[in-house]
Amino acid sequence: MIVIKSFDWAIEQREKGTCVISGFHSRIEKDVLHYLLKGTQPIILALARGMMKKWPTEIREALDADRLLIITRYADSVTHASEETCYQRNRLMMELADEIVIGYASPGGNLGRVCGEYQKKQMVCL
Repeated sequence: MIVIKSFDWAIEQREKGTCVISGFHSRIEKDVLHYLLKGTQPIILALARGMMKKWPTEIREALDADRLLIITRYADSVTHASEETCYQRNRLMMELADEIVIGYASPGGNLGRVCGEYQKKQMVCL
């Protein structure tokens, strides 16, 4: 059910032209990115590692079309995401976001912990 709601949400954002920021790290987030890339709205990809040297074709195409911004707070030498870099990346995204949308957060997990820090922002759980 969460998967379908997440895909429906992505399609709705694409159709509205809403800018979406995410790490697009988990399988479901990667699928959401796939739906978003079919549109023309801006997208922000926040990495929990340094910049990659090579990008998949659909990412390169969105970059070339000036509709994808990739951000990271880590040096290129940070080649893998860790629990801590994901936590810090999530905090960065929440600082930048006008609205926080959570498809799923594990009870007691890091995402729930970081959400607790941003209770003044509009938060939507799918």
